[in-house]
Amino acid sequence: MAWWFFLIAIFLYLACAVLFVAEVFIPSGGVISVLALVCIIGGVAIFFHHSVGAGIIGIVVGAVMIPTVWVIAYKRFPQSRFGKSIMLAASGKRQGDAVRDSEQLSKLLGAEGIVLTPLRPVGMAEFGGQRLECVAESGYVEKDKKVKVIHVEGTQLTVRVAEES
Repeated sequence: MAWWFFLIAIFLYLACAVLFVAEVFIPSGGVISVLALVCIIGGVAIFFHHSVGAGIIGIVVGAVMIPTVWVIAYKRFPQSRFGKSIMLAASGKRQGDAVRDSEQLSKLLGAEGIVLTPLRPVGMAEFGGQRLECVAESGYVEKDKKVKVIHVEGTQLTVRVAEES
């Protein structure tokens, strides 16, 4: 048997690996998986056509290659340009922006702050240098208005527009 038969078998193995990885990202109803199985069976048949020993080696190589390609692909995919473009980015929150616990927030009851983003009814306000998400008691509150914390429940601050004095 000619050496190019082995090249065809190796190509079919590589095509199988690529198709199995593609099946995860391209919805095909299993068509891509069937094509991958046809590739691996074709490669094994070529190896067995040469000799039984080559066929057994082909099966072992396929059994090791496919999981290895999957592991490598899934570890490398998020760092690829394509992977970065379709995967969700990590949260943009900084360490200081972490949600405070209710015990810390309960100390803000009665505190006054400035609205940083319009409250529709949810938005951001600053209380003593801390940016916190809060809920307006009555609908919409414009940016730069002074608000007062009137209720704390869990991690939710409820505010109302502070009286102008």
